[in-house]
Amino acid sequence: MVSKLGEMLVKAQLITDAQLDDVVKIQRREGGKLGSIVVRQGYCSDQDIVSFLGMQYGVPAADLEQWPPIDPGVIALIPKDLAQRHKVLPLQRTGNVLTLAMSDPTDIFAMDDVRFHTGYNVDPVVSSEMGLARAVEKYYGGASSVRLADGTIARNAQGGGGGGSAASGPTAASLANDFNSEDEQFELSDLEQELDADAEYDSADEDDDSVNVGSLKKGSEDAPVVKLVNMVLIDAIKRGASDIHIEPYEKTYRIRFRIDGILMEVMRPNLKLKDPLTSRVKILAKLNIAERRLPQDGRIKLRVNMQGKQKVIDYRVSILPTLFGEKIVLRLLDSDKLMLDLTKLGFEQESLDRWDRQICKPYGMVLVTGPTGSGKTNTLYSSIAKLNTVDTNILTAEDPVEFNFPGINQVQMKEQIGLNFAAALRSFLRQDPNIILVGEIRDFETAEIAIKASLTGHLVLSTLHTNDAPSTINRLMNMGVEPFLVATSVNIICAQRLVRRLCPNCKAVETHHQPEEGLYLVGFTPEEVQRGITFYKPVGCEACNKRGYKGRVGLYEVLEMSETLKDMILTGASAIELREQAQKEGMITLRRSGCRKVLDGVTTIEEIIRETVL
Repeated sequence: MVSKLGEMLVKAQLITDAQLDDVVKIQRREGGKLGSIVVRQGYCSDQDIVSFLGMQYGVPAADLEQWPPIDPGVIALIPKDLAQRHKVLPLQRTGNVLTLAMSDPTDIFAMDDVRFHTGYNVDPVVSSEMGLARAVEKYYGGASSVRLADGTIARNAQGGGGGGSAASGPTAASLANDFNSEDEQFELSDLEQELDADAEYDSADEDDDSVNVGSLKKGSEDAPVVKLVNMVLIDAIKRGASDIHIEPYEKTYRIRFRIDGILMEVMRPNLKLKDPLTSRVKILAKLNIAERRLPQDGRIKLRVNMQGKQKVIDYRVSILPTLFGEKIVLRLLDSDKLMLDLTKLGFEQESLDRWDRQICKPYGMVLVTGPTGSGKTNTLYSSIAKLNTVDTNILTAEDPVEFNFPGINQVQMKEQIGLNFAAALRSFLRQDPNIILVGEIRDFETAEIAIKASLTGHLVLSTLHTNDAPSTINRLMNMGVEPFLVATSVNIICAQRLVRRLCPNCKAVETHHQPEEGLYLVGFTPEEVQRGITFYKPVGCEACNKRGYKGRVGLYEVLEMSETLKDMILTGASAIELREQAQKEGMITLRRSGCRKVLDGVTTIEEIIRETVL
């Protein structure tokens, strides 16, 4: 191709024989393409070579400097590395034909590669190599890439982005850029039109037990479905969502994100995409696409390169059959968001001092309690990270293992083969442990073994689901644990909640006067009310996507077992009596922890009322 192009340029009198000899010498010495060297040496212009090649090969010539702005959705069809490797750029799409700018329109390998990645037929136009390099940098600058566990690649770029699937047609996950991240709800716009135009799906009768697996798999691999799933996965990362809810109803189909603990609707795909979209998620999570009557659980792993930094994000996938189809919930596990510094979680200093004192003891039980999604795992991980030293043997039993830690032996529970918390705990005691973390105490058997472990020289950390710290005592006894075992084994109990944190960039002073009676009812002390409280309110800005809140902070109620409390447990004291005594001994309740956050301007009264009670 090189010598042939040189001969053609000489024959067309665009360069001389001497100039060709000079160019060939440079090429042999430095490498590169002949056409680029000719232009660099100034023997002819970029546009001269483009026009000449267009005439020689019978294809249109495209001057990318003069070309109108290219639609980001078109750029998204081809990933950046493919565009750079083959020196190509997608210009426009008409039906199933993709117009492709190429420096060498005879490069069948490049065209086959693009056809394979996009699923579209290729219509080449010729452009200069230098012009293509500039255009690729312009449209793909600062790109980030995502590779799914099954090999699918989704890409996202600041200057337009690109994505593709190695086997499933055009993935174009970076179409997420087409959505306005400042709005509370996305507009499907062009993607929705494409989904309606390209997707022809017949939803199966929910009462029909027969399932056409081939049809489901084919529908899940159609380009619009792959685009939509990849777009949702990536945009959840961009928005900082903790969960994705994909929900079918009788006449609607909606997708919601949980951001800072609050669910918000982000889009309503066409109802006919329900079955293909569900099948696509099942394939990525390695689940059975033919099983639609039973719940299923799986996992999707993304390897993400964002802003030059590699990271791995896991999605825990839960499929639940509902009246009108299968509801999907994906929990995002981003290790970069895991805060392992106890001092930054939101503990009041008094509570933190008590917690540090008890987790450093050589034996006993440390319990964290609260509802699902209240940050219990984060608190436990932060605690064992502090205790993780070379002379300490730490074993954990988790369901599931959310994050991996070097130096800590983590065991994934598998109920289907009999590996539950109780079975793991029995094995742990034969592994010479110093510290044991049990993901959750769910039954008497697990509680009994954990307590015995804490009484035989091991520090045991675990979680329970109770409303506050004092009621945890009664919960253990209701499971069947004897009061004397609870009193002698439990060192400390921490109840916690998460509330939204006011955006520091846009929060404003609340000018509306709060009545004193209402402040007393919320939980503020007379001294605080008399001194005067400055309240802040959410406003909304670019940094917080117009919500007024950015991130969350913990509220903590730390009950440290004293001799008095142990005696009360042995005499059968109620949770209310235990709470009163703990407060006398300095325990900060969840509501008081919230009030302190309000006094510090961290959150609002509405947030603490939503999550706590007096």
